[in-house]
Amino acid sequence: MSVDPMAYEAQFFGFTPQTCMLRVYIAFQDYLFEMMLVVEGVILKKLDAIPGCQISPSQIRKCTEKFLLFMKDHFDKLFGRMEEVLLQLVLNIPRNVLLPEDKVHEQYPYSKEEFQALQQELQQLQQQCRAETAAGEALRAELEEQKVVMGELEKILQWFNGLENICREHGTGNFKESFAFLTQNSKKLQDVLKDVVEKSKKMEQHEQLL
Repeated sequence: MSVDPMAYEAQFFGFTPQTCMLRVYIAFQDYLFEMMLVVEGVILKKLDAIPGCQISPSQIRKCTEKFLLFMKDHFDKLFGRMEEVLLQLVLNIPRNVLLPEDKVHEQYPYSKEEFQALQQELQQLQQQCRAETAAGEALRAELEEQKVVMGELEKILQWFNGLENICREHGTGNFKESFAFLTQNSKKLQDVLKDVVEKSKKMEQHEQLL
């Protein structure tokens, strides 16, 4: 069987010519085997009708197999010639014939070097596209982070506004004075907490002694 890929023919027919010839060969071969079985059956029936015939079915089978090998050998030779003719004269597209879908190549011909240059340009464009996509994703991630930061800043501003309102309610309008007032109260609270902790420790030690 031909080893030529015949890619252009496969594009036109929708199948490779070699595949077509292989299927034809298998079909003929199957028909040959079936025909030999039919011939063998007819011979066995004829022999059964002959009185005193000493030819056994196994001998008939051996003869049938020999004849089958003889036929197959001649069939392979004939099929080889038929395949060569069909692949060259029937299933072959001449090199000067251009398929309709390939007319664009005739209108816009490109050399091998030009095609390689186009491929390189396409690869560069793909790389740029991937880089821009990655940059866009990074910007979106940064925007999400900025939204989170803005939310936290808004919370802080609300806290300061609430703090300022509390200070005004207590008669302290200046923010610096309010902050100093809160700092002093915080120190007082820390001192009270420290005093409570020390007293708690002394009470625990007293209870342990009792």
